[in-house]
Amino acid sequence: MIVGGGSAGWMAAAALAKTLGDTLEIDLIESEEIGIVGVGEATIPPILKYNDFLGIDEATFVRETNATYKLGIEFVDWRAKGHSYFHPFGHSGRDIESFPFHHYWLADWRRRGGDYDYTQFNLETVAAYKGRFGHLSAEGDRPGLNYAFQFDAVLYAKFLRNYSAERGVIRHEGRIVSVEQHPESGFVKAVVTADGRRLEGDLFIDCSGFRGLLIEGTLNCGYEDWSRWLPMNSAVAVPCERVADITPYTRATAREAGWTWRIPLQHRTGNGYVFSDQFLSVEDAKTRLLGCLDDAPLADPRLLKFVTGHRKRVWDKNVVALGLASGFLEPLESTAIHLVQSGITRLLALFPRTGIVPSVVTQYNRDVLFDYNNIKDFLIAHYKISERDDTPFWRWVQAMEMPDSLKERLEMFRETALLVTREPELFRETSWLAVMMGQGLLPKTSHPIVETIEAADLRLHMSRWRKMLESRADSLPAHEDYVRRFAPSADLKMRMASAG
Repeated sequence: MIVGGGSAGWMAAAALAKTLGDTLEIDLIESEEIGIVGVGEATIPPILKYNDFLGIDEATFVRETNATYKLGIEFVDWRAKGHSYFHPFGHSGRDIESFPFHHYWLADWRRRGGDYDYTQFNLETVAAYKGRFGHLSAEGDRPGLNYAFQFDAVLYAKFLRNYSAERGVIRHEGRIVSVEQHPESGFVKAVVTADGRRLEGDLFIDCSGFRGLLIEGTLNCGYEDWSRWLPMNSAVAVPCERVADITPYTRATAREAGWTWRIPLQHRTGNGYVFSDQFLSVEDAKTRLLGCLDDAPLADPRLLKFVTGHRKRVWDKNVVALGLASGFLEPLESTAIHLVQSGITRLLALFPRTGIVPSVVTQYNRDVLFDYNNIKDFLIAHYKISERDDTPFWRWVQAMEMPDSLKERLEMFRETALLVTREPELFRETSWLAVMMGQGLLPKTSHPIVETIEAADLRLHMSRWRKMLESRADSLPAHEDYVRRFAPSADLKMRMASAG
């Protein structure tokens, strides 16, 4: 029994229907009265694996969700006002003789006096700033194009709802008013709706959003609050008319008390301001957000309140929490949809066969919370590495303590240029390097063997790689032209027709 719809609920329903639909009855209850949050419109590359797993045709998916393509995230004003950098989805450069590329870049960068960015040697960055996109595979040493999607979260939930219904998932409309538990084990037995229906289940997946109806409201699992490191607790969101060509990337702009997002879709542009109400009022946040839109707003700004952190147990008894019911991390690196996806993937791998096994529950919790902790450190790094101290918010961020795990990683990189990540981590070396060096954290030295390479040889290698990337990006069509040809939505077709 899945409690709650939205992206999380219907992602779970679709995956379960695909894998276990022939052997299990899968039910989902949601209420149109409650609605869904409907943010989190930007994603990261692992979503391609989820879509492939479901057997979803990409053109259909892009068309039905008003999606565009995403090559990474542009960060504006994070290091300092007037400075920007790009966090791309692919690797920068090419490792030489087993040494990571960034050592070569550092050696060349110092010899040239620091006149170019690290991610200029990345195909996604070059293509993004040229406004280009295409399905491009790797060819020998020449890299392919890694991408994700930007889409309408409400349409995404609707798309997966239709997918699930075609595969036998039973949808119940209704508002839950009470939960029945087994008197001895405490396991959830059933949920009861406002009109008196009693819906039983063996395993319950809580996708009820921030309130965590089952995982918290019933089982009282508790919450690990990370506000001491990530103090944002509010967001206002509003869509606006799109006027420019669709950019193949999301933009995150640092503001006086947080940051704003800009996510271009086929039919509109999604916008939001994530902030701390300790440093900015809701009304002022709405005013600031409306002042930085591309064009006219399509609705009134909507307020979301949250506490950054996670449930102390995301699987307890026979309840598994997914999405906002399991925790919340601000969408700075577009991880919300991925955390749902990874939670589903782990659940399927550990799915109970004859009953709930405590060691399996422990392993699931350990793995999911590992993800949360590593993403947490990566998000904190965006704030701590910043040079900004121009507002009370940024001065507070500069003064706050870091988790020891992050402090050690930054110190190792600063002193030695060494960066160590573990296989399960979502954000690997290429992401950490883009953010750390993009925000000005440059190591004091590069590897001593790399320093022995002749300056002319190193410069020639860099120049050839850069020229190859430019040529490869120039071979791609404009992003909007590609979307128009490959999978235009009904909204985009109407826009094209009205433009003549």
